[in-house]
Amino acid sequence: MKRLLIAGALVLAGLVPAAAQQAADPQNTVYLDTKDGRITIRLRPDLAPKHVEQIKALTKRGFYNGVPFHRVIEGFMAQTGDPTGTGTGKSDLPNIPAEFTKTQYKKGSVGMARSQSPDSANSQFFICYEGCGPLTGQYTLFGEVVSGMDVVDKIKKGDPASNGMVNSPDKIVKMQLAADAK
Repeated sequence: MKRLLIAGALVLAGLVPAAAQQAADPQNTVYLDTKDGRITIRLRPDLAPKHVEQIKALTKRGFYNGVPFHRVIEGFMAQTGDPTGTGTGKSDLPNIPAEFTKTQYKKGSVGMARSQSPDSANSQFFICYEGCGPLTGQYTLFGEVVSGMDVVDKIKKGDPASNGMVNSPDKIVKMQLAADAK
């Protein structure tokens, strides 16, 4: 086993999994701040490069700041990314063609919302609680929560009778790339 001493820290070379190395990549890490704290999302360009680029472009513009979690279904997912808060809004960027994979949705997975058309994803996304497994291969998976799932759990839930639509929803206070974080 190789050992490297860098700036006083012992690093076991070759023992850090690729996933952990990627998680520390500030160009592919997003900080999503809510009133209850920070959610850190590792973007997965290896799964969905076009979706990751769109999310990064919108994040750099400040598009997501102040956008509500308009649809939140207990035990399923929290959806955001629509500045109108109605579930029908999007950005001025073009829609993105589907980038479906066989990578399983699980708690903390982040995927793109869309209409009936597989190629209609634009700016809306969701964070999974549980029960997202059936979305695998039908919705583009582009990231995963690496810290702050306790914050996701605190997002105000919607009315089950209204398909999870939320009255007076929680909002994204600020969303930024870790590389640009202030």
